Amino acid sequence: MVKLKQVLMDHFLQLTSQEVQGLSPEDQQCTQASQNLEKRMGHILSWMVNLLWSEAVKKLQFKGPLPHWHSTCDTKAGQQTLSSWQPDQPGPWLGSFEAAFAGHVLSKHGTAINEFCHDNFESYEAYQRKKYHKDKNPSGIINLGTSENKLCFDLLSRRLTQSDMLHVEPSLLQYPDWRGHLFLREEVARFLSLYCKSPAPLKPENVVVLNGCASLFSALATVLCEAGEALLIPTPYYGAITQHVYLYGNVRLAYVYLDSKVTGLNTRPFQLTVEKLEMALQGVNSEGVKVKGLILINPQNPLGDIYSPEELQEFLGFATRHQLHVIMDEVYMLSVFEESLGYHSVLSLERLPDPQRTHVMWATSKDFGMSGLRFGILYTENQHVATAVASLCRYHGLSGLVQYQMAQLLRDHDWITQVYLPENHTRLKAAHTYVSEELKALGIPFVSRGAGFFIWVDLRKYLRQGTFEEEVLLWRRFLDNKVLLSFGKAFECKEPGWFRIVFSDKENRLCLGMQRVRQVLEGQSQVVEDASPCHTQDPSTQPI
Repeated sequence: MVKLKQVLMDHFLQLTSQEVQGLSPEDQQCTQASQNLEKRMGHILSWMVNLLWSEAVKKLQFKGPLPHWHSTCDTKAGQQTLSSWQPDQPGPWLGSFEAAFAGHVLSKHGTAINEFCHDNFESYEAYQRKKYHKDKNPSGIINLGTSENKLCFDLLSRRLTQSDMLHVEPSLLQYPDWRGHLFLREEVARFLSLYCKSPAPLKPENVVVLNGCASLFSALATVLCEAGEALLIPTPYYGAITQHVYLYGNVRLAYVYLDSKVTGLNTRPFQLTVEKLEMALQGVNSEGVKVKGLILINPQNPLGDIYSPEELQEFLGFATRHQLHVIMDEVYMLSVFEESLGYHSVLSLERLPDPQRTHVMWATSKDFGMSGLRFGILYTENQHVATAVASLCRYHGLSGLVQYQMAQLLRDHDWITQVYLPENHTRLKAAHTYVSEELKALGIPFVSRGAGFFIWVDLRKYLRQGTFEEEVLLWRRFLDNKVLLSFGKAFECKEPGWFRIVFSDKENRLCLGMQRVRQVLEGQSQVVEDASPCHTQDPSTQPI
């Protein structure tokens, strides 16, 4: 059955690819013809799988219908299908085919999780198999889509291999306190007190240690919300959060849609306001969906926005009025490379409107370029929340040896302040400047605030009709040209044509990646001009 499944899948994908290649340029822009083709392929595959499974499982007396065409899990808040959040999803025929097989062995929730994982990892796994190497695979894929800091491995490797990192004792090999070893939580509290600039020392009993922010989102959503309830989140946002909050707790996201319009002298593109929060909350409540909290990312991903203390107080005040929890993701707090921006952590505020409903997360994945280490922390004054999340640390904890190493790293304030952060910021700024200048040379507008690892790029002029289907096709042209980006729909941007470019990479990969981006855009510009000879546009070459 598995072999037959693979043969059928390969055969139909080949047929589809051949037919699409034969279409005219207009038909390739997701016309009715190509959409009908997708539907026909999906129906045929689902019918064949139903037929095969009816014979294969007859003796097992299996009952229950297969998922039908477009088998998706409806998110009532925002009416988004949960399988559409990631840009690298396969064609609908493949999703229907996979769902048909998975639906016979998994629960409904398990089938949704299976679809999530397929959509999430397909192109990333392709990148891992065909990644660029200057000697071994110079024609491989350059990854400018995954938000990782690859600039400071030399600094980190020297520090992590020093003798004080190598220590073993019995307690490190035994079950710890599920919140994390006390010595680590004490160091985390001191670290956050210093770098978040808290007005009073933070307390180790308010710290819970998990293996990364993904686990933190999953744990918090599970312990704060009932299944089917929602968390507000401004868009565009880091799309993987959709998966994080849904997989365990079946919690949904309700979107606060922002746009690029600038309405006044003191406004900026994609600016969040309390008025927009109120409007979104009212809309979700009118649909009968209960909202339990608000997710804020500061600095914001993908915009690089930094919320001022006044804005933070306004957003927290909104949450307090509506008795909402606030999940504050500050994973980029030490990656603000423009010092004039003056970043402020929510933990730096003199007074929190509702400390019992304010929960802060941070990790070493971004600021220390250690996304593979899987170290994240929660700081909350609500001991009920801390205890509930700590209970889930049985499944999301860290080994004692890693906890010891993290404590050693976080207590080395001299190295962090005098060596690592200055050099990291210098390298981030240089990489950011290079990509910014390349974009200006191409006449491409972009949003950039001087924080994080990414630039939010406006490629709307390269879409002839301004649709999300065209956005996907442009993304695939980048991938065909061996450069991986992230497109706006993955972040639930309401305007087709926005892309995120990650610049925190070594110079050779960054230069080659931008060369490939330029090649695609030059070719796409010619396609648009040929299709619309009267179309003219004079975009600003400066950051928006």
